[in-house]
Amino acid sequence: MAREKKRRASGRRSPLAAVVLIGAGLLITGGVYAGASAAMAATTDSPTSATALTVDDGKKLFQANCATCHGMDLQGTESGPSLYGVGELAVEFQVSTGRMPLAMQGPQAPQKPAQFTEDQIKAMAAFVQSIAPGPTYPSEETLDGKGDVANGGDIFRTNCAMCHNVAGAGGALTEGKYAPALGGTSALHMYAAMVTGPQNMPVFSNLNLNLEEKRDVISYLLYLQNHESAGGFGLGDLGPVSEGLFIWIFGIGTLIGVTVWITAKSN
Repeated sequence: MAREKKRRASGRRSPLAAVVLIGAGLLITGGVYAGASAAMAATTDSPTSATALTVDDGKKLFQANCATCHGMDLQGTESGPSLYGVGELAVEFQVSTGRMPLAMQGPQAPQKPAQFTEDQIKAMAAFVQSIAPGPTYPSEETLDGKGDVANGGDIFRTNCAMCHNVAGAGGALTEGKYAPALGGTSALHMYAAMVTGPQNMPVFSNLNLNLEEKRDVISYLLYLQNHESAGGFGLGDLGPVSEGLFIWIFGIGTLIGVTVWITAKSN
């Protein structure tokens, strides 16, 4: 009998086994619950995610996020300008590039990640357009990048290069302001900038640049984005300043190094 008791005692499971079993059960239960919840969510999508937002949705978004500065009636306040006449194109540009809502007052609104989805931005833009009409979206042909690249380059160098650099690399302006680089700018935002004149940029109406000339400028900038510099390493596309600095540091430095080496060798 004593031997039998010893055998039974030695065959007992460790107390940790119960803990392991309970943990495994909780994990399995949690996994099944999470899977069921995901399946339910997938089959019961909300109408907002399945359909585009309306002008009324845009109004609510505007009142919640923009009216503090621009006013409930879009006529502006001491903290922000009136939006009458800016149109949906300006709203789409400012909000989708993250310039608005403005984080803090400064010389210029910096570009940052957008705080709203594309549908929300379009809804707010449509609301502003319904109250204060202004420039609207261009045709797909204007943005297709198939205009006259050479003519667009001439126009850009004449009207834009003094601020944005001849290669669209951007540049500094006065009082802490700057012209942004255009390397990652979309065709729509190029057009919007020309038509609405954000920040310090002038407005290019059809009297200044007609629609075909705007298309040519867009085509030129898209060409620069998709083609590497034919002259080799661009050195930031900053022109003679960076090129001269490179020659002084590396070119003349190399000559001095070779001269020292020849002198040491002769001695």
